[in-house]
Amino acid sequence: MLDRDTRHALEIPASPGDGDEGWLTSYLDVLTLLITLFVLLLSLTPPGGGEASDSALMRAANAIPSIPLASLATGIRPRHEGLQPQFSGLNIPGVSVSQGREGVTLRIDDSLLFASGQAVLTSQGRGVIESLIEALTNFDGQISVEGHTDNIPIATARFPSNWELSSARAIAVVRHLERQGFNISRMRAVGYADTQPMETNTTPDGRAANRRVELLLKQQVADD
Repeated sequence: MLDRDTRHALEIPASPGDGDEGWLTSYLDVLTLLITLFVLLLSLTPPGGGEASDSALMRAANAIPSIPLASLATGIRPRHEGLQPQFSGLNIPGVSVSQGREGVTLRIDDSLLFASGQAVLTSQGRGVIESLIEALTNFDGQISVEGHTDNIPIATARFPSNWELSSARAIAVVRHLERQGFNISRMRAVGYADTQPMETNTTPDGRAANRRVELLLKQQVADD
């Protein structure tokens, strides 16, 4: 018979909290122990052990709990789950909202923000960025402003390559938010040049889609 400490160690949390995923690790540990016990019983059972051996093995097999797929699906959830509806109502022309593995992305067409080969926000671009401030203020996670270009080389005194151009455009967005009073302590500016294309760079439409600025919103993980 199991003593009290052993029984306590095998207890499975009945109703884990929404944000607590530690229960799943304990659950899988118990499952591993039970499978090991089943294999051990099987190895110790002599050939032709009769109905008694079969009955013991059946009881051991029935003792191994099944894990519903729904429990696994809800047990581990992205920290940004549910953020997309918060931003889907923006309805700003040229700004799209998508949800991926890392978080929610607000994607802005490059043509709305900058003139060709420039990193100074146009008046239209400033208006687009300002229209996002209220939604960004209501978001309490990390915001990564990411600049992207097509693969057409640029070589000017200010921008020797697309790396400098994409980085400068990301910084321009962050600086404009700062001038509008937005707290940028949760922000960073990143330039990716042409390393993360969305479409092919072999067509004008594809290159236009690749020239963009994205705001990646990552939900902040609470400390345990």
